[in-house]
Amino acid sequence: MSENPQSLGVLVLAAGRGTRMRSDRPKVLQSLLEEPVIYYTLSAVRSAGLRNIAVLVGYRGEEVEEYIEGEWPGVEVIWQREQLGAGHAVKVAEDWWKRYDNVLVLSGDVPLVRPETLSSLVSRHLGSAPRCTLMSFMADDPSGYGRIERLADGGVRIVEEDEAQEEELLIQEINAGVYLFDTEALSVVINEISNDEHEYYITDAVQLIGETEGDVSVIICDDKYELLGVNTPNDLAVTAKVLNKRIVRGHMLNGLKCMDPASAWIGPMVEFGRDVFVEPGAQIWGRSSLSDGSRIGAHSTLRNVTLGACARVIGPSVISDAVIGDGAEIGPFAFMRDGVSLGAGAKIGRFVEIKNSVLGDSAKVPHLSYIGDASVGKRTNVGAGTVTCNYDGVVKNRTEIGEDCFIGSDTMFVAPVSMGDGSSTAAGSVITKDIPDGALAIARQRQTNIDNWRQRKSIAGDQAEKAEEN
Repeated sequence: MSENPQSLGVLVLAAGRGTRMRSDRPKVLQSLLEEPVIYYTLSAVRSAGLRNIAVLVGYRGEEVEEYIEGEWPGVEVIWQREQLGAGHAVKVAEDWWKRYDNVLVLSGDVPLVRPETLSSLVSRHLGSAPRCTLMSFMADDPSGYGRIERLADGGVRIVEEDEAQEEELLIQEINAGVYLFDTEALSVVINEISNDEHEYYITDAVQLIGETEGDVSVIICDDKYELLGVNTPNDLAVTAKVLNKRIVRGHMLNGLKCMDPASAWIGPMVEFGRDVFVEPGAQIWGRSSLSDGSRIGAHSTLRNVTLGACARVIGPSVISDAVIGDGAEIGPFAFMRDGVSLGAGAKIGRFVEIKNSVLGDSAKVPHLSYIGDASVGKRTNVGAGTVTCNYDGVVKNRTEIGEDCFIGSDTMFVAPVSMGDGSSTAAGSVITKDIPDGALAIARQRQTNIDNWRQRKSIAGDQAEKAEEN
């Protein structure tokens, strides 16, 4: 942005409950592509180059404040202890916005707004210097929204739906709820807003500025979806579909390969390298980063995953909070979670769960195993059915397995326990003691063979049957 950064503040309204959402969670914290709704509004504001931002909180404001402080450093929080409408919210924040020459006011529930739209709004407002600029859009079905009435003298009037006459209800130009005020003009009228059934409307401020200053401008947004608010679960679903289509299309323009773009779901913070391939039904969320040449199998879910170059996830698999090395292969039906680190060329196979563990380069856990709270060295092979018994009923204990080890099928490691480099376990062993380097650990009962067992069992069965007949 070219304007003086101190000339403009941005006030994001996030105090409302959102009763039509039918949820105890604040509306702006509803999950949209695995991020809160307000994330998208704040991201658009930041991407537009605007830095003086305050979020006004109210209903369950502690939760919203915690999110803002944790994820958006530098954004101020203002409290509206009593929710009496957008006009009241702006009045509550008066001491904050008076710092600036202009204030942009918008709701935290417009996740489809683009940075380019906000940039254009600010540039046009500062360039022509009206006392107020607001945004509108044309709706096929304007029900539930305030209408923009264009007056003969060039002015505008905002008509709330419940106050609209029959001919006014036919107006399709809708008030988008995005306003840019000259703060000097706003400060003159803000205390003149009347209380209408225990609610103060910000549209009254626009009306008063128009009546006293005669200088209100309206900018029509060409995209009818962009400024839609999220008020209901249905709105959330519609918005998710539109937003996801936008995100997937953007990545595909930069080289992402999708077999079925409509079925892929990708979060807003996901990053892709070159020649990444995403199969149908895949979901990729959070701060995931997929390197060059990697591939995500059908119906797999990744969340906060760093995937190395040419690594492959065979679907369906579920991976969260993990770092995967170059050329690694995972799945199908693998589950990895809670801080897993997988080395280059490692392999995690069918029906394997890995939790809070580190596996070295070229380590292999091919199938049917649980590795939890453990480290597995380079080139170690873990046989089918291996389990690290990490929980003793009180605390989680670690298992340390060295490099170049061979672990026989159905080995149980009763942690805490360690296994030295180059060592092995016999199949079916229960390991309770540390294994030295290069040793073979056998921990099972000696086999006993009972001769003629089948014949004896048959004779005993015949005798029992005769006893019953007698």
